[in-house]
Amino acid sequence: MYLPSLPTLQAYFRVDAATVQFTLSSFFVGLAIGQVFYGPVSDRIGRLRPLYFGLSVYVLATVACVFAPSAETLTVARLFQALGGCAGIVITRAIVRDRFADPQEMGQALSMLVLIMGVAPILAPLIGAQLLEHLGWQSIFVFLAVFGSICIFLVRRGVEESWKRPEQPLRARDVLGIYTRLLGHRRFMGFALAGSTAQAGMFAYIAASSFVFIEVYGVTPSHFGWLFGLNAAGLITASQINARLLRRHRAERVLRKALSANALCGAAMIVLVSTGTGGIWGAALPLFGAISCLGFSFPNSIAAAMAPFGDRAGMAAALLGTLQFTIAALVSSAVGYLHDGTALPLAAVIFACGGTAYILLRALTGGPVTESA
Repeated sequence: MYLPSLPTLQAYFRVDAATVQFTLSSFFVGLAIGQVFYGPVSDRIGRLRPLYFGLSVYVLATVACVFAPSAETLTVARLFQALGGCAGIVITRAIVRDRFADPQEMGQALSMLVLIMGVAPILAPLIGAQLLEHLGWQSIFVFLAVFGSICIFLVRRGVEESWKRPEQPLRARDVLGIYTRLLGHRRFMGFALAGSTAQAGMFAYIAASSFVFIEVYGVTPSHFGWLFGLNAAGLITASQINARLLRRHRAERVLRKALSANALCGAAMIVLVSTGTGGIWGAALPLFGAISCLGFSFPNSIAAAMAPFGDRAGMAAALLGTLQFTIAALVSSAVGYLHDGTALPLAAVIFACGGTAYILLRALTGGPVTESA
């Protein structure tokens, strides 16, 4: 949500662009690291207490962002903001696994969560831009602090504890052992890496699309907002279609089809952009297809990965989230490094993410899946 304010923050704190950019990098670091801790804690003491703790840290850190006197202070506050907020990523997925053991049911439930978890990173910059324009950069963090407080209230009113087992002692040796076994589980890693790599293409899109469409193709900021909204609509629609497909087809089968389609959209974008065919639509249409495919791959990869780990749902969700944001950070950096003043780097990164995800899935989870398998 605060991405549109980066140039404003650079001027406000009188620092260079790299210093302000590090406030974003620190947030990704917090998301990647924090989830590793919430997973085992939630598997030992339950889901709700760690969730309340994380949301409370998030709200307090967000308030600190509002009053940050320097870019360095903002960077630290953003780190703690992520360390708190990532509890929501881990624990909501674990709650879904607690309530739905079957991968098909999990996939349907996660398709509903995509309405928030998948679309929020796309819509957030649009909301942030409006707040920045009318109320200043601090208003973005005020909004987020209020939003976090509302989340705490809604959890207290509407979420029941889903972890019914008695509390167990939390030993570092046991935690490391479980994470090691998860990392060595071929099918878990296949689904986790495939889903994370495919979704990293969305973070590349978030990082580079404003430059591609505004600077390269001359789209006005308001029209760019419509393009953003169109892609968000595609992601939402695909996730809801996915919930219906899972009534008749296996999650793994739908996932493979989605990853292959994602890679094909990336390849089409490379060809159209490099040849100039179709102008802006040669970039926008295959990009729409690639982003929409994530509405199928995101929920199904999580459901298939977590299905065998009901007693370790928190740790499985934590490792999934850590992989997701680590790969997202690397890919977001790559698309910036490859910047050449055209749309080709974005197209190439999206193709690489989709193609690599499909290869990882096939290599680590086995051959073609039949409906009766």
